[in-house]
Amino acid sequence: MAVSDVLGGLIAPLNQELFQLGQDAVTWAELLGFATGAVCVWLCVRASVWNFPVGIANNLFFLVLFWSARLYADAALQVVYLVLAAYGWLIWLRGGDQRSRRRMGHVPRSVLWVLLALLVPVTWGLTVLLTRAHDSAPFWDALTTALSLAAQWLLNAKQIENWYFWIAADLVYIPLYFAKGLDLTGIVYVLFLAMCLIGWRSWRRELATGSVTEAGRAVTA
Repeated sequence: MAVSDVLGGLIAPLNQELFQLGQDAVTWAELLGFATGAVCVWLCVRASVWNFPVGIANNLFFLVLFWSARLYADAALQVVYLVLAAYGWLIWLRGGDQRSRRRMGHVPRSVLWVLLALLVPVTWGLTVLLTRAHDSAPFWDALTTALSLAAQWLLNAKQIENWYFWIAADLVYIPLYFAKGLDLTGIVYVLFLAMCLIGWRSWRRELATGSVTEAGRAVTA
């Protein structure tokens, strides 16, 4: 039996239609992506390390969903997220002083400017690649991919600026998913946007209770 046949059999139940929501034929993959995504973002808001295993489950469900919708960059991004989540899980648990738990902090300004500068060539390169791959929304798919990778990198380092990149990505994702007929996913990204704003305020309050270094560590006053 071919590998593609095996994989097709495994993901077929996840593509089973459950109900209709507007133009969106909601599948198990989208519904479970909704649930695990909401839990994952809420755990990020609370700065809980459990956001990583829940996020890995979310990546798998969204991988199936986005590939079926021909949003190839978003689908490939889920694989990258899975690897980054495993690495981030380790960093949060052992990335602090003397392999202790990592504490939240601020990214150095120089690193932030580098990330912003990289958005342009990464978005351009992905747009060219996705256009050739017949992606259904190459530029917007590329832009959200670049923003999300920067956000995940900063989240792994437990730096508050990750929220700015997630918020920017969500502002693009929301109209993109509604335009693609993924109404439930569009709704969950509205929820994600609200939770990102809550997360930014929550992390900012926590950082305000101590003096913060630019190396990503907070030292209690």
